[in-house]
Amino acid sequence: MITQMMVQPSFWVESGIRLSKVRNIYLFKFTDELQSRLEELSQKRKAGYLTLDEEAELAGILELDRIFTLLNAKIISES
Repeated sequence: MITQMMVQPSFWVESGIRLSKVRNIYLFKFTDELQSRLEELSQKRKAGYLTLDEEAELAGILELDRIFTLLNAKIISES
C-alpha cells in the first residue's frame, strides 16, 4: 500500500460545494472556483509541474469528486 498525502475533502465543505437543482432533485456540485482549481491542478499535473502541496490538494479534490459521484448516483437512483 502506498501512503499519499491529501488535503481532507471536508476542507471544502464550507466554501467549495453547492447544491444544484437538476430535474427536481438536488445534486452536489463544485463551486465554479473549486472546479476551476481542479482543472488548473489537473493541467499542472499533466505538464509535470505540481508541487507536493498541490498534489495533496488535488488528491483531496479528486476524493471529494468521487464522494459526490457516489452520493449523486444514490440520490438519482432513489428519486
